[in-house]
Amino acid sequence: MPIPVTVSEALLSRRSVRGFRDRPVDGDTIRRVVEKAAWAPSGGNLQPWHIDVVGGDDLAALKQIMMGKLMGGATGEPTEYDIYPKVLPEPYSSYRFAVGEELYRALGIPREDKMARRMWFARNFQFFGAPVALFCSVAKTMGPPQWSDLGMYLQSLMLLLREEGLDSCPQECWAVWPQTIREFIGIPEDRMLFTGMAIGFKDAADPANAAMPARAPMADWAKFRGL
Repeated sequence: MPIPVTVSEALLSRRSVRGFRDRPVDGDTIRRVVEKAAWAPSGGNLQPWHIDVVGGDDLAALKQIMMGKLMGGATGEPTEYDIYPKVLPEPYSSYRFAVGEELYRALGIPREDKMARRMWFARNFQFFGAPVALFCSVAKTMGPPQWSDLGMYLQSLMLLLREEGLDSCPQECWAVWPQTIREFIGIPEDRMLFTGMAIGFKDAADPANAAMPARAPMADWAKFRGL
């Protein structure tokens, strides 16, 4: 597809890609995008994000570490925050359920095949074959407003990646391996791992990328007055 040239094109073409091509990504391009995304807004201009990018032999080593952990039966480590509320109310629980079902439908894995679903989920920790991984961490002293700043940085980053013809998948699943990532990339103890991200070129032939999660109609979440 052509490289998007407008914000609308970048936004509408961005997807959480779960199958990447075995094609290298230019390091200078990643550096440019990571730096440019820092023009995202943040309350008080705190710029609370800390970014670590991993590729090449280092990424191969991390993938090998994770493969060893999963094959050994490990399921994670004590988390530093709750990815979802402990009780997820409606309509959010239905949204979450639907996106999972759409993905496994595209993959052709039925609900009753729990083993196949677990094995596919393990691909998260191989970054779905992406050649570049990114991790975002934040000082533990920061609160929810600064976490929203991280989201603005990461969204800006993903849209800038589309401008470069690249794809991505934000991966909060890495929050269940905080100590492993802390040790691997040297995150200091006063910072918390927030999320990971896979970056590369989408493999259009991968069935996972055929999944198309729905969006709730605007009437469900927006009201307009005086317009």
